[in-house]
Amino acid sequence: MPDSSAAGWPWFRARLAGFRPAPKPGAGVVRTAVVTDSAAALPQPWADGLKADGLLTVIPMPVMVGADIYGEGEDDILETIALALAAGTPVKTSRPSPGQFEQAFRAALRRGYQEVVSIHISGELSGTADAARLAAARVGIPVEVVDSRTVGMALGMAVQAAVAAAAGGADAVRTASAAAAQAGQARVYFYVPSLEQLRRGGRIGPAASLLGTMLAIKPILAVENGKIVPLEKVRSAAKAVARLEELVAAEAQAQPGQAVRLAVHHFGNQEEAEGLAARLAAALPQCPPAQISSLPAVLAAHAGLGVLAVIVGHDPAGGASGSKAPSLST
Repeated sequence: MPDSSAAGWPWFRARLAGFRPAPKPGAGVVRTAVVTDSAAALPQPWADGLKADGLLTVIPMPVMVGADIYGEGEDDILETIALALAAGTPVKTSRPSPGQFEQAFRAALRRGYQEVVSIHISGELSGTADAARLAAARVGIPVEVVDSRTVGMALGMAVQAAVAAAAGGADAVRTASAAAAQAGQARVYFYVPSLEQLRRGGRIGPAASLLGTMLAIKPILAVENGKIVPLEKVRSAAKAVARLEELVAAEAQAQPGQAVRLAVHHFGNQEEAEGLAARLAAALPQCPPAQISSLPAVLAAHAGLGVLAVIVGHDPAGGASGSKAPSLST
């Protein structure tokens, strides 16, 4: 099922057009590579355009469906997960191995990069950042590991901020700082029809899951301090989605001095996601169109079918037309 992201973020695409590769290593020049994981939900064309020279590397996160192991990007993985969930087949996830990160860091060194910033899904939800730290201790290139304390395109926006900083010549410390600042500003709100899959994966407590199942409560959830937390309790799916819209609109309108960026994620309900994005566009005409995309497999496995998530982030340049922030080509 194709996503409706091609027309999204025209302002961002315009800023990408002027990118030129960072200068080759030389006296006083530090080249910084960026590594992340597939939980970042980065738009595929955008990410692919930065992989050729090693500026960005995305490590796939494994998903186990029954006895089979899949990686992000494999054909029909989301359909496989959806069928497994419907059939009651166990679906689990795991962190990438330290060896995968070690290979990525060594590849950056071979390509002429002198430092690496490795930015990952919240450590409260995955051991991915720990795997990156283990790998960093084994390689001969300095690595800054950033626990984003978030997920989805909130993490993706942090990665984009890091890539922009690195492309502009920032060293690892400044690149990591740009990522952390962007991740710290982003907010993640989401609704799931059932909390059972989150409970099975240990991402939410059994008490909250029981509340949703037994009392037919449809909670609005958020990511706070790196953890998934119940935010509000609503009595029906329609009211939950309406309340999700209200929370996102209020969050966006509370940032009058910044250019707000929106992303909408879904799993198996693209039409519903498109409707949500259209209503947000009407409520927030000052914002660029939201990017609409399926959740990456590693997040879909935990959220389950029917999830709707909205990420509220910011343009680090404030959307100013005269910004000197570096841009990246796709």
